[in-house]
Amino acid sequence: MSLFIKKPMHLLLEEAGDSGKGLKRTLSAGALVALGIGAIIGAGLFVRTAAAAAQNAGPSVTIGFIIAAIGCALAGLCYAELSSSIPISGSAYTYTYATMGELMAWVIGWDLVLEYAVGAATVGIAWSEYLNKLLVEVLHVSPIPYEWCHSPFQTHAEGTVSGIINLPALFIVVVLSLLLIKGTSESAFVNGIIVITKVAIVVLIIILGWGFINAQNHVPYIPEPTKYIDHAGVSHSYGGIMGILGAAGTVFFAFIGFDAVSTAAQETKNPKTAMPIGILGSLAVCTVLYILFAHVLTGIAPVDFFRDPTKGGEASVVAAILNFMPGYDWLAKLVTVAILAGFSSVILVMLLGQSRVFYSMSKDGLLPKMFSELHPKYQTPYKANLFILVLVGLFAAFIPGDIVGDMTSIGTLFAFMLVCIAVIILRKTDPDLPRQFKTPWVPVVPILGVLICGAMIFGLGWTNWLRLFGWLALGFIIYFGYSKRNSYLNNPNRPR
Repeated sequence: MSLFIKKPMHLLLEEAGDSGKGLKRTLSAGALVALGIGAIIGAGLFVRTAAAAAQNAGPSVTIGFIIAAIGCALAGLCYAELSSSIPISGSAYTYTYATMGELMAWVIGWDLVLEYAVGAATVGIAWSEYLNKLLVEVLHVSPIPYEWCHSPFQTHAEGTVSGIINLPALFIVVVLSLLLIKGTSESAFVNGIIVITKVAIVVLIIILGWGFINAQNHVPYIPEPTKYIDHAGVSHSYGGIMGILGAAGTVFFAFIGFDAVSTAAQETKNPKTAMPIGILGSLAVCTVLYILFAHVLTGIAPVDFFRDPTKGGEASVVAAILNFMPGYDWLAKLVTVAILAGFSSVILVMLLGQSRVFYSMSKDGLLPKMFSELHPKYQTPYKANLFILVLVGLFAAFIPGDIVGDMTSIGTLFAFMLVCIAVIILRKTDPDLPRQFKTPWVPVVPILGVLICGAMIFGLGWTNWLRLFGWLALGFIIYFGYSKRNSYLNNPNRPR
């Protein structure tokens, strides 16, 4: 039994071609672009932009977006080659299994739980908070009582009420999980409507806000290097190159999700051409919108405004519109709607990604067989969806959102690095593999991707590294306790 046994390429390609027994191929290139935009444009755009401007870069947060986009694009080029060459569900897990062996595949599969399942739960908790904002500020009705929209570990600021269960967070996870069981094409249709809504609102802010830009707010565009201490007493590098790099690490969160497109490779009609279009197209659209949005937002309001704790944080964009765009109160209300919609589509795509990773790991014997069983009518991995519904739902209902911190980002960046390495290895080990899309300038592009993503991981600090190591340690216990003994590659005589 080998820890580094690789999944033969001919088996992967046989699975890709076995459309009669597997997942239904229903997604087009356009649906994949919408899926990617749905995963990327969430609250990160509305929340992280103001935070990065206040703490790190001022107006030059736009340059931070460009650096983060370059890191994502380098990884995206590698994802595009692998997803068009190996059109199988599982994303980075599948690519790692084919290039680096079973143990590393397990590590990245377990690591992706951080990105998708933990990420979906965290966003579900934030969705609950914004639902109350919608009820109070837009619909002008009473909010959901504190105890029914917070975890048992949370207590009201006045100390009078403690949480019991976060019902709205549980509700959105249940609804979107059931939608995914119904079918990927139906999920993609709903996601498409959400994407159109939130992109339209982002474009409205850019167009209408452009006329309210105060040129003085962009002077100097790159502030002099200093230290900024926020209201919580945390020190940040502000201005100069370190400020821009700090901003890049902060706004990277706003790009998380485009890689989830590759998990739907086995449900795509023509993956060899559609996957590169879906991955790179969604990334390109979002990068342009992000840069324009950041330019407008930092032009409307000065940096000091975003540093004000009463106006910063989640409500920064809404506060900026209300204070500096007179007559556009309706736009501020639409932003709340856009953020709710954005959260919904992010949760949808993360749940999709997690279930497809579990599906692939189950097909390889690393997880119980039930995770790869398809619904007799809908042809979706419904048992995987139901398990993830319970897992994510419990987390969303009973755990505070800030517990996981930046673990989601570490999981994502780690996956990006392994995908970049996989491209280099596969070019050496299988040079004749048909590649509909080829990453340019290999190995330069993958190596740059590893370096840039590694730099962003380094910036997340030792506490998050410690959490990651703890999570991986738990994963190793499961692998050596169950997965290694049940792997089909390591146990070829085991009945399927």
